[in-house]
Amino acid sequence: MLNSDQTEIDLPPTHSESESVFSDCGGGRAGSAEDASGVGLCAQSRIAEPGEAVKKDLQHLSREERRRRRRATAKYRTAHATRERIRVEAFNMAFAELRKLLPTLPPDKKLSKIEILRLAICYISYLNHVLDV
Repeated sequence: MLNSDQTEIDLPPTHSESESVFSDCGGGRAGSAEDASGVGLCAQSRIAEPGEAVKKDLQHLSREERRRRRRATAKYRTAHATRERIRVEAFNMAFAELRKLLPTLPPDKKLSKIEILRLAICYISYLNHVLDV
């Protein structure tokens, strides 16, 4: 309770959460410029970079949870899809190269990947047999 001799200045300062965050921008609400929402204008100058808030938010998460969240972003998914497409193209080109080295009748017969591998195994064993004789 305040008696008539005490003023608000004599009381210990109490800050709300928003005032304590922006206390170095002009000492709280008194004397600071405020916009229509009641938040001091200097609060806008205190806004950190967007990545900074995310980093602070992710610090309490486990390593696995941070990895899951990073992988859930659109940028990561598109980069991963691009890498996967390049990997599959290289894989298919390797099968096409191997297919060219294998004798089949007709020569242009379309073979599945497993057929190419099985035929390659048979052809290698045949070549080993020819070298042994």
